[in-house]
Amino acid sequence: TDYGSSLTVSLPAALQPHQPFQIIVRYTTADGPAIWWLDPELTYGNAKPFVFTQGHSVCNRSFFPCFDTPAVKCTYSATVKAPAGIQVLMSATQSSYLEEEGVYQFYMEYPVPAYLVALVAGDLIHADIGPRSRVWAEPCLLPTAISKLSGIVERWLTAAESLYGPYIWGRYDIVFLPPSFPIVAMENPCLTFIISSILESDEFLIIDVIHEVAHSWFGNAVTNATWEEMWLSEGLATYAQRRITTETYGAAFTCLETAFRLDALHRQMKLLGEDNPVSKLQVKLEPGVNPSNLMNLFTYEKGYCFVYYLSQLCGDPRHFDSFLRAYIEKYKFTSVVAQDLLDSFLNFFPELKEQCVESKAGLEFERWLNATGPPLAEPDLSQGSSLTRPVETLFKLWTTEPLDSVAAASSVDLTKWRTFQTVLFLDRLLDGSPLPHEVIKKLSECYSSQLDSMNAEIRIRWLQIVVRNDYYPDLYKVRRFLENQMSRMYTIPLYEDLCTGTLKSFALEIFYQTQNQLHPNLRKTIQQILSQGLNPLPAIDTAAVTTDTPAMVLEDKVSEATNGAISLRDVNVSA
Repeated sequence: TDYGSSLTVSLPAALQPHQPFQIIVRYTTADGPAIWWLDPELTYGNAKPFVFTQGHSVCNRSFFPCFDTPAVKCTYSATVKAPAGIQVLMSATQSSYLEEEGVYQFYMEYPVPAYLVALVAGDLIHADIGPRSRVWAEPCLLPTAISKLSGIVERWLTAAESLYGPYIWGRYDIVFLPPSFPIVAMENPCLTFIISSILESDEFLIIDVIHEVAHSWFGNAVTNATWEEMWLSEGLATYAQRRITTETYGAAFTCLETAFRLDALHRQMKLLGEDNPVSKLQVKLEPGVNPSNLMNLFTYEKGYCFVYYLSQLCGDPRHFDSFLRAYIEKYKFTSVVAQDLLDSFLNFFPELKEQCVESKAGLEFERWLNATGPPLAEPDLSQGSSLTRPVETLFKLWTTEPLDSVAAASSVDLTKWRTFQTVLFLDRLLDGSPLPHEVIKKLSECYSSQLDSMNAEIRIRWLQIVVRNDYYPDLYKVRRFLENQMSRMYTIPLYEDLCTGTLKSFALEIFYQTQNQLHPNLRKTIQQILSQGLNPLPAIDTAAVTTDTPAMVLEDKVSEATNGAISLRDVNVSA
């Protein structure tokens, strides 16, 4: 398979227990799911080739021989030779460069699971943005990255340390990757990987980076021992992220972001059904199933709700912060299971253990972990009402019949809203689509020009509304958006919507015009979306196709990703 095959090494019978030994494996890495090669035209600068790796969750077995399970942690060192002018970075605590030989040396002094070993190389330059942080980006992007993050990353790190104890990884650097990066962000220790496309969406950038900061404690220092309990990393990191945002941006902002994400969770639940086993926190991983297929909003948001519930049992979130500091100190550099967390919690709060909170009717810990469906309890978000109430009011104005309140609705200036308010409003309109033609027409008249000048997270949602409602006057904006996007998170949702409705020929036309600017992996995924419902097409030699012919044949087969239970248009999560 693309992931390689297992390697069994028989040890000498005379080897004593705990006796040190060394194994040398000589190997060559072919193309595999961990390694992404980019030609210069797939970068922002169009100047030099680029390569990055993405190990989560079981991809790094195609990068180097390893025990590819989060239960096993080790230190690592690496020697990387690169052409002159190519900067190489890895998720390591120490690095050096021998310029005359073009050789980089890296060493990670703390034990990490295999999926957190990461490499990136390309036309990258850096700037310091704090006493222990720098940003790396292509030269054309660096000024923007500096302007967005200078000074504030240290503020987030300091807030996190005040909550959960010292930051143990030394440096916290960030590298911005080309739009081919397949997810939003990845918490590689010492070096967060993040997609450059997010730079234009300030609030999403804040949340995504803080989430990766939180992983420095939850996920990297203490790791889930099995992929069946991914919530131990993601649920705790989401909780920590929201504690950090509350400390730095206030409770109202945190509640708004949480409301937006919980809306998305309930949307996903409607699509999957409440009895779907992937909605459990302890998911059963069948043999041969890629753990990444189990990544969903339940991992994040249902996991968060359980952690939040535990914090509420303490009465004061600061008491729970103290517990989490002790939890990190006890288990750092190891991997744990849910029972380790819960036993530590009850031992830290003996009065709660005496009250048998783990067996409280309807909220049993076991039920939290193994029941399908929505969270058993959700947080009180009333502190965000000053930001969420205007969204609810405007949504009601547009969806209550008869539509006689357009004047009041049109007086709302969305440019004055926070990004999360606008996306929450648009997501709820998406949930209600298709809308009456009169409503979509008036919405376009009121807001389309305002939305044109906003960030991509907002624009894609409006364009999805346009597509799901077959609103032809604004279709040219869909074309223009797709002509300028190379990112998976901004192309796949629109292609899925276009192909679900009556606009597949429009989607094909755009794809034929833009496919050469897409990474081959993304191109293949879009081909599979476009091929759904088509008759099998004969294979042809695409190298012999002239420029007058569509240059890609659509394959009538479903990939592992599109064969999942849910479409990407409904989920946008970071690792």
